[in-house]
Amino acid sequence: MTRLTHSSITARWLLVPVLTVSVAASAAAQTRIERHKNSYSTRQDVELGQQAAAEVRQQMPMLNDDRTEDFAERVGERLIDVIPSDYRVPEFRYSFDVVNLREINAFALPGGPMFLHRGMIEAARSEAEVAGVMAHELAHVILRHGTAQATKGQKFQLGAIAGQVLGAVIGGRAGAAVSQGSQLTLGTVFLKYSREYEREADLFGAQLMARAGYDPRAMASMFQTIERQGGGGGPEFLSDHPNPGNRVQAINREAQMLRVEGGRGSTGDFQAVHARLNQLPAAPTSEQVARSRQQGQRQPVGTNGRNVRVDEPSGDWRTYQPGDFLRISVPANWEQVSGGNTVTFAPDGGYVRASNGQSAFTHGIEVGVTRADGNLQQQTEQLLQGFAQSNPQLRRQTGYSRTSIGGRQGLTTTLSNVSEVTGETEAVNVSTVQLRDGSVLFLIGVAPSDEARVYMNAFGRIRQNVQLADSR
Repeated sequence: MTRLTHSSITARWLLVPVLTVSVAASAAAQTRIERHKNSYSTRQDVELGQQAAAEVRQQMPMLNDDRTEDFAERVGERLIDVIPSDYRVPEFRYSFDVVNLREINAFALPGGPMFLHRGMIEAARSEAEVAGVMAHELAHVILRHGTAQATKGQKFQLGAIAGQVLGAVIGGRAGAAVSQGSQLTLGTVFLKYSREYEREADLFGAQLMARAGYDPRAMASMFQTIERQGGGGGPEFLSDHPNPGNRVQAINREAQMLRVEGGRGSTGDFQAVHARLNQLPAAPTSEQVARSRQQGQRQPVGTNGRNVRVDEPSGDWRTYQPGDFLRISVPANWEQVSGGNTVTFAPDGGYVRASNGQSAFTHGIEVGVTRADGNLQQQTEQLLQGFAQSNPQLRRQTGYSRTSIGGRQGLTTTLSNVSEVTGETEAVNVSTVQLRDGSVLFLIGVAPSDEARVYMNAFGRIRQNVQLADSR
């Protein structure tokens, strides 16, 4: 069996609501922002954004903490709900993810994906300041600044761009380490905005904040915080989002013309999120991540100090029959590497020997059968209690959700732990379903937290493709 770890958050795509929210926008004197000429279609915005977001989730260290991700999503939904009807794009697919990086930064991709650095949330003093950054980034998406900026230059093939955006996302020397040659140049076309676009995002973002019940002046105060904490070279956020001139004064002037709707203020989650982040290990810098990636290294795995690079789940699949009642399909680059009471499927390098001499897996899925008293949830609880005895740092991240396993209704939950193999956090997905004889089939998916996004998708597909034949 393996050593369990930290929860992964599935990508949350939020489609723009068809119905508009009935609120007064603001005072009539608010600044009207018009979209610029754009030779790309809105569907191309979505295509580019989704391809680039997939690359970001694979290459950047995602936080994968439920409480923090849920907070970002709630603030994002609140802002999406109040997009004016004449600016809504039904195709856009909004999502909100938190990147486990120390720098104060945030970025949004065409068509909707938004990424907040953990350092940005930690530097904010209120939920409204976080909302200010998110409203600014959301304005870039709504006004289609990325592809409008590209329209002014060379017409690029979208498929060639997605993998080249990452260097511009990370920025600075770290970005240069990830993105070689012309890649950084292409990325900057879509992610490093002009002062004109920055002014528009400031003002439109302030309008969104007022509609959503946040004081727009919090955006101005957050920009002041960013400038103060930038250090000698200036923060990455301002390198991508240059000050259009008198930024704070312009935002505060716009705020005077706006009426804050509802006065809802904070949702009350901000302090809890800060407390949660204080409990986690410090986030790395983007330069540390880039240096490690440039060297093609992972942290040492196992007891022999070797560096292991584990391939991502293959797009091809292979079916196994580990028992007469079970057929299971897994990525084709995973092998069945253990037997006995449980069966483990893992990629090369993902199954190692721990310091106590026992075998454990860092990537992959374990399948087994257990029997206990009670209904499915009660039996699952007893299963998790057994895991916790040998994994003292195992922590529940979410409650149970319903899932389909072999055409039957099962349960799934996510947990966090610290791997005894690597010493790092892992994402763990535990799913259970009851068999005809009353026993329980369990599936335990494990991956390092910075790779969890990709692996959680594979675990979900494995669950869906399970075939059960325990008819007796």
